[in-house]
Amino acid sequence: MHDVLANGARIPAIGFGTYGMAHAEMLRMIPAALKGGFRHIDTAQIYRNEPEVGECTVSSGIPRSELFITTKVWVANYPESRFASSVDESLKKLRTDYVDLLLLHWPHDGVPLAEQIGLLNEAVRSGKARHIGVSNFNRQQLDQALKLSAAPLVTNQFEYHPYLNQSLLVEATRKAGLTVTAYCAMAVGRVLGDPTIAEIAASHGRTIPQVVLRWLLQQSNVVLSRTTNPDRISENLAIFDFELGEDEMAAMQTLARPNSRIVNPPGLAPVWDA
Repeated sequence: MHDVLANGARIPAIGFGTYGMAHAEMLRMIPAALKGGFRHIDTAQIYRNEPEVGECTVSSGIPRSELFITTKVWVANYPESRFASSVDESLKKLRTDYVDLLLLHWPHDGVPLAEQIGLLNEAVRSGKARHIGVSNFNRQQLDQALKLSAAPLVTNQFEYHPYLNQSLLVEATRKAGLTVTAYCAMAVGRVLGDPTIAEIAASHGRTIPQVVLRWLLQQSNVVLSRTTNPDRISENLAIFDFELGEDEMAAMQTLARPNSRIVNPPGLAPVWDA
């Protein structure tokens, strides 16, 4: 596993995503992912599967110091009266004294951003989080968060796949020293039928998912890989022994199309960067 360095954090380049995974799937897939070589597990309070992450990581026998666990505080827990207790609850469910990365899940103006960032910083000071960051923040929100935080923010996690042009947000995130953590990389399966990506994959003797993951990693991003098929675990990790050429990277960039955003929940999503 390769790492990505960002503002003092060393983050495993591929994380195992758990969004939408039910109890039985978690108990089947997390052990398979850890056995296959994953060491970065991404969850969230709202996913309601932190207990399964805790159960599987502890029972794996892998030393805690070798794991990188990310969770996200849900917007309902942003008020000061709920924030710290929600983090404590997450730690209890995850069966750990700390998380490696704690994120604000979505921007939310019901609580002043200064208060949200202050509470994230308190999680670092108290030892409950090694690193902090944000998720689904646009450029303006990211800039504000950076100015408010005493501790360095290390990532902005957001939707990024070949059909969604995120160049402005990617540039702003990297310029601030953060890494991008890309989710929804396969565009909910849309990439699987793409002739351009299929041609690139065939030329390397790889699968389409491997090429998409490689494209994202080759931009120095962290990427979340989600699967409910244990046979895909080793495939999704076998992307460090080949490279895409400049022309292939450029060809992937040309696939972006308008109206390709998939994750855009009303009442949570910000005004996205053009």
